[in-house]
Amino acid sequence: MALCAKKRPPEEERRARANDREYNEKFQYASNCIKTSKYNILTFLPVNLFEQFQEVANTYFLFLLILQLIPQISSLSWFTTIVPLVLVLTITAVKDATDDYFRHKSDNQVNNRQSQVLINGILQQEQWMNVCVGDIIKLENNQFVAADLLLLSSSEPHGLCYIETAELDGETNMKVRQAIPVTSELGDISKLAKFDGEVICEPPNNKLDKFSGTLYWKENKFPLSNQNMLLRGCVLRNTEWCFGLVIFAGPDTKLMQNSGRTKFKRTSIDRLMNTLVLWIFGFLVCMGVILAIGNAIWEHEVGMRFQVYLPWDEAVDSAFFSGFLSFWSYIIILNTVVPISLYVSVEVIRLGHSYFINWDKKMFCMKKRTPAEARTTTLNEELGQVEYIFSDKTGTLTQNIMVFNKCSINGRSYGDVFDVLGHKAELGERPEPVDFSFNPLADKKFLFWDPSLLEAVKIGDPHTHEFFRLLSLCHTVMSEEKNEGELYYKAQSPDEGALVTAARNFGFVFRSRTPKTITVHEMGTAITYQLLAILDFNNIRKRMSVIVRNPEGKIRLYCKGADTILLDRLHHSTQELLSTTTDHLNEYAGEGLRTLVLAYKDLDEEYYEEWAERRLQASLAQDSREDRLASIYEEVENNMMLLGATAIEDKLQQGVPETIALLTLANIKIWVLTGDKQAPAFSLGRDGCEHRLFLQDADGRHDRGVHSHWPYCPGGAGGAQESPGEDDGFIPLRRQRLHLPGEAFFFQANFCPGGRCWGVRPGHQWSQPGPRTGGGHGAGVSGDSMCLQSCHLLPGDPLAEGPGGRTGQEVQEGCDACHWRRSQ
Repeated sequence: MALCAKKRPPEEERRARANDREYNEKFQYASNCIKTSKYNILTFLPVNLFEQFQEVANTYFLFLLILQLIPQISSLSWFTTIVPLVLVLTITAVKDATDDYFRHKSDNQVNNRQSQVLINGILQQEQWMNVCVGDIIKLENNQFVAADLLLLSSSEPHGLCYIETAELDGETNMKVRQAIPVTSELGDISKLAKFDGEVICEPPNNKLDKFSGTLYWKENKFPLSNQNMLLRGCVLRNTEWCFGLVIFAGPDTKLMQNSGRTKFKRTSIDRLMNTLVLWIFGFLVCMGVILAIGNAIWEHEVGMRFQVYLPWDEAVDSAFFSGFLSFWSYIIILNTVVPISLYVSVEVIRLGHSYFINWDKKMFCMKKRTPAEARTTTLNEELGQVEYIFSDKTGTLTQNIMVFNKCSINGRSYGDVFDVLGHKAELGERPEPVDFSFNPLADKKFLFWDPSLLEAVKIGDPHTHEFFRLLSLCHTVMSEEKNEGELYYKAQSPDEGALVTAARNFGFVFRSRTPKTITVHEMGTAITYQLLAILDFNNIRKRMSVIVRNPEGKIRLYCKGADTILLDRLHHSTQELLSTTTDHLNEYAGEGLRTLVLAYKDLDEEYYEEWAERRLQASLAQDSREDRLASIYEEVENNMMLLGATAIEDKLQQGVPETIALLTLANIKIWVLTGDKQAPAFSLGRDGCEHRLFLQDADGRHDRGVHSHWPYCPGGAGGAQESPGEDDGFIPLRRQRLHLPGEAFFFQANFCPGGRCWGVRPGHQWSQPGPRTGGGHGAGVSGDSMCLQSCHLLPGDPLAEGPGGRTGQEVQEGCDACHWRRSQ
């Protein structure tokens, strides 16, 4: 286990050569052994005692014991203090030792897992702890990934493999990883044994979604990205086998880099007790000082006369020194004034409360057969003092089941159904859904109510065809055909799955893909497009593009993304169409739908060749690779032609509006953090309850604009002006820009029943200061696990059916108390 704790100098870059342990050992990289335990046999006693004496109560007892060992000032036996102190220290040490024993047991279980490692041309069974950087490992279906690996090859065509990342990010949907083409053919053991490529990449870090490196092999350079990596903690799914090269091992893996120390949380009662004990101790010191002064005065005025038969001790030579010793004597005698036993009583009460929570039948989920669980017994009383709830929206309040609902194509909106009087028909009044029987590959579960869109497709409207062609090409979905004509799409996000399924039903069926091609059946005709480039989506770009070459040799860029980003990159000739599409977008957003804008751009051969060369050079750069690629992407994604927009519905979970209304009646302030636009955020509030304060990430960064809709919201001075507006029938009294660091935000929020924060990027959801305000207010968070770890009190997910709503049960691991049914 010594290898686990071995300290190494910081790295500037990581170099790993395949099948060459001797070369890699000179860099002194960490082994694949992990250590989460805190103690060993030698360090347990000193480290544990040091930690225990961090507690005020233990330090106070030790201080009293030291005083009682001095005979000149002690009037009580030291035995009365050392026995309870040793008892408390022993019980706590046994508990800590037991916890650490289970950590050691867990570490040993993980470190002793078996993995197939290629050594000297032969696959051998090795323990995880003996795996080294540069080793080639074989993984089989449903196995955990042993270390951070560069995917070399797999059983799937073109080096594809599927992984589940629930251990890393709580998401249960499968993700796709792909080997680079030059290594995807290395499926044979003999070829892998001769593989001697060297990877130069970034040093170990905790960024789960980013990786930058270069493979040097056969005098060529090949760029590597996160799409080529399998991270420790992932599980291989739907893939018979794959081979990977170990890049980071043990504590250097991204999983272990993210496993920081658990934040210790104190309740308002803890802080109150500490404050009271300090005041009582101060009162004890004051009493001791007064009594000591009285003793010194008495000894000087009266005691001097009784020296014959009440002499001072040998060490005492003055009345002042006698008063000094008396001060400590009074501290010992009056030590019971300090209620140290209160800490023990409170801990026992909390332990009992935790069992009551676990046994509560009203919090038992019959559907999942799972009770409530108090994971942190020290925070139980805060559950009754929650004053703020901060919740994610997608998957927590909503079902995270995306449905293609409406679209706008070339200035015409599709999706609404009208009755004979020209009024919009409600869901129960609508006729039969569109009949897709003409398409043998259609998804029978897909429902759409506007037949005019299908008619536009059948008559060959070019804009409609181009619209669905974009949806069938611009994505990262994988297709699987288990039986003839039965397609199954594996999407990394439900949004992509909904859009590709819509294109499939309207006659543009995505059938298969390779690293270089995409095959689509367009109205029954199979067409293969050459895939020239994929411009990935991320939270900063907020868009995704593909560049393809059609069978006629024409090169075209297809792009889809957020309207706030894409509308600024359109060609000036689309202004009239832009105005109409913007109206449709606002209409869709007002109905609470998730919107995307679609656009395209034709590229000539000469420009593309020159652009592709610059993109290749940027992808091989060791420094600022992502910034260089972003600049290259920015250049080509300009002056695009607008096609239209999509609107996807993600319905609220059952009972969410009623739950929010009940929480509001309990005077709990509810804040919803969402990356949506302003209009869907307002729509959510109308569906849930009447919120008055809106916080907007107006410029995409950290400045916030506050629109206060509550008459008693403070902060009207300083240029605030009344401005008319309408939302839910309320007129905003003030609109102004404010910088809201931590406490200022909660000062504003304290006066308002709730709010919605829109345009919030994932980082913002957990990077803001924790909800610590005056008066011991509590706060609850539901949704993101990073947000959970940084919050003060975490009552699971009181807004939806289970921790994290439908985002999965993994988030509950970060909760202090899990409530598995809707709050009543």
